Amino acid sequence: MLSSFYVNEHVKEALKEDIGFGDITTENLASETDYLKGALNTRNDGVLCGAEVFKTVYKILSDDIKIKFYFKDGDTIKKGDKIADIEGPAKYLLMGERVALNYIQRMSGIATETRKYQDAIGNFPAKIVDTRKTTPNFRAFEKYSVKTGGGALHRFNLSDCAMIKDNHIRLAGSITAAVNKLRENISHAHKIEVECDTLEQVREAVTTGADIIMLDNMSVETMKKACEIINHKAIVEASGNVNLETVNAIASTGIDIISSSAIVAKAPTLDLALDI
Repeated sequence: MLSSFYVNEHVKEALKEDIGFGDITTENLASETDYLKGALNTRNDGVLCGAEVFKTVYKILSDDIKIKFYFKDGDTIKKGDKIADIEGPAKYLLMGERVALNYIQRMSGIATETRKYQDAIGNFPAKIVDTRKTTPNFRAFEKYSVKTGGGALHRFNLSDCAMIKDNHIRLAGSITAAVNKLRENISHAHKIEVECDTLEQVREAVTTGADIIMLDNMSVETMKKACEIINHKAIVEASGNVNLETVNAIASTGIDIISSSAIVAKAPTLDLALDI
């Protein structure tokens, strides 16, 4: 779950950015007594995500805004569904419209895209997970959206897990040297992941006792061979060339997780509208 404190502080900054020194349109057209009613409707099928964030935008602006949601985060919504009713002082309802929609549209879009990928995996036990290719300062919301859509989460930031990539291997001299040096210095609570481009690297990573082995941009047949070599001695992650057309075949190789930046970076926003 997203921390309410974190959400409040983030939304406050988003409102400052959007309102600036004042909403010169609304503040000059709406009186203090003007009152509006509206509905949040969806123009696309998808997965709802961000209801509480939507509410938070208006809670910060005015305690007099009333919102009633008919769906909760994670629910499937269909084109034409009324998602929520909203009413209150016109000034604040209009002032918060864009920010509230930006959050819920973006978050619902990511949840929807994640659900598509996880559904495409089918009956295989693999889970689709996110990457660190996220929007700066919006990662918590994007990761929450991935989870809401049925995906699983990769490391939140660089301090969560030691991930040895190709450039780290060049720096250390070898996979073995990199793993050994990390074990000497990091906490016992941190896992070590090794990115492998070849089966030779996979064999070396297994001998080091790495916790997670990433198969980077390998063919389906090569991934099958890699899983046989690893033989459940480590968590196996597949990455690279992951899309809706390939994800099922990747899952069939026996890997545990499939990481893809597409579920966040390429997810279209879900078309939600606040109709007065």
